[in-house]
Amino acid sequence: MNTSNEAKLEIIEKRVVLTLTIWAIAVSFLGYWGWFSQLPVPSIAFFVMSAIGVLLTIYYRNDTFRDYISLIHPKHLTIFHLWRISAGFIFLHYGSQQLLPQQFAINAGYGDLAVGFLVPIVLMLPGNTKKYIAFHIFSLLDFVVAVGTGLTFTVLSIPLMENIATFPIILIPFFGVPITGASSSTMSN
Repeated sequence: MNTSNEAKLEIIEKRVVLTLTIWAIAVSFLGYWGWFSQLPVPSIAFFVMSAIGVLLTIYYRNDTFRDYISLIHPKHLTIFHLWRISAGFIFLHYGSQQLLPQQFAINAGYGDLAVGFLVPIVLMLPGNTKKYIAFHIFSLLDFVVAVGTGLTFTVLSIPLMENIATFPIILIPFFGVPITGASSSTMSN
């Protein structure tokens, strides 16, 4: 790779880190201050899907960004999914406290735990990138089930879904879900 491309990729990396940091801080503060709780529940689905759409659009339309992502070893994209262990426990905890609909808590909680606990197994397996692609396909299938359930319940304004907009759980749908969905989508194709 020539020096010009390396410089472009370094700039992209700095922008990605800065953008993710600002995004996480903004969601944290707005969630903490209760801003998301003031939104109509169905709008949460719109924001989640819009964020995923924006990330995928940037990925597919920006060659330099796509080149940067392609340089990230699949192992690191897989390790990223360890965050889903804590998300899974949070969903199950909220469900056990009747703060989320039971079916959503089960689908999202156990699915995230399965994906998260699968990470070290995949890392220890011998083989090449096919194991990572298989992992991301599994992750994407779980993602479709969990997010599909959450979006459906949100659009239908199922009671208790308003709690998904409270702090700290808001970080899952407004930060973790879009990044996870976009990364799994790009890795599994």
